Formats: sequence, structure tokens, C-alpha cells
Amino acid sequence: MISGVLISMLFAQNKLLERSLFPYGVVLQTTPIVAIAPLIIIWLKNNTFAALILCAWIVAFFPIIPNTTFGLNSIDKNLSDMFKLYGASRWQTLIYLRFPNALPYFLGWLRISGGLALIGAVVAEFVAGTGGSRSGIADQILVSSYNLEIPRMFAALFLTTGLGIAIFLLFTILSDFLLKDWHESAIQKDT
Repeated sequence: MISGVLISMLFAQNKLLERSLFPYGVVLQTTPIVAIAPLIIIWLKNNTFAALILCAWIVAFFPIIPNTTFGLNSIDKNLSDMFKLYGASRWQTLIYLRFPNALPYFLGWLRISGGLALIGAVVAEFVAGTGGSRSGIADQILVSSYNLEIPRMFAALFLTTGLGIAIFLLFTILSDFLLKDWHESAIQKDT
């Protein structure tokens, strides 16, 4: 999440850098995590937990970059001119104009990226086959399917779905809290 915002900041400040590096992100985003996960697990050898985190990060990281960059670049020209008129530095413009403008874009994709990170972690665990005491919900789904324990498999599936919904709700609450007093998407409307 933080890494996506930092890269978006660089992209918003330098178009050449954005045009040079953005295609690599698109390639990594469009490559299925199922294809990448085995390579990550091989590269990280005995550190399955780090492999799970890296897979989750890859899946969640790239949707944040284009949307946050779009938000950083989608500022009102009149406001930008006003900042220039008052002699605001690039950093002041970034902090006081571009960041607040990009916040709704970032928070919207953060909600989606949370669920995508869960998918990345589940896929990585499927590939890693952690098993044992360190097994997670995905391993329970696999073991249950191999043993034809359908109720246990559905229970693990419902837990995964519930966790995804909880992540989405958590980020929705965070979004509403951060935007409640000033952005149209979170202001309570009188009926």
C-alpha cells in the first residue's frame, strides 16, 4: 500500500518515469498469480510465509498505482494555478493539493486491493501446500476436497469469504472516516 503510493508520487512528478516503468507493472499485473506463485516459492526456498506475503502484495500492489497516479494528476487547473500564483513549492502542491485529490481514488482501490491480497495469499498457499500446524484456510479447502469432506470445505470457503467481506468493510469504514467531512462520496445527504 505505502509502496504503491510512493511509486504513484514518483509517477505524478515525472511523466518520463511513469511511461518507462508503468509497462512493467502492467506485465506483472496481467500475469496470473497462479503462474508466478511457484516461482516465488522456489526463490524464497524455506520461507513460505514470506512467499505468501509477497504473492498477496503483488496482487494488491498494482491496482493502487494507476488509480492513485490518476488521482494525483486529476487536479483542478484553477486550483493548480492558484498554488502557482501563491508560490507553492512542488512538495507543498503535492501535500496540500494532489494528496487530498488522490485520496478518494486511493481509498476506493484500497478496498478492492484488500480482497485481491486475500486471493493472492490463498493462491500462494494452494501452490505452497504449507500443511501442518502452519496451514491456513486455503490448505483446509485443499485437504477437505482431497478427503471429500464437503461440509469442512464449505466452512473454510465461508471463512475465506467472510474474511474478504471483513477486509472490504474495514477499508470502507476507514474511507468514510477519512472522507466524511469534505468529499461528496462520504458526506451524509439530507433526504
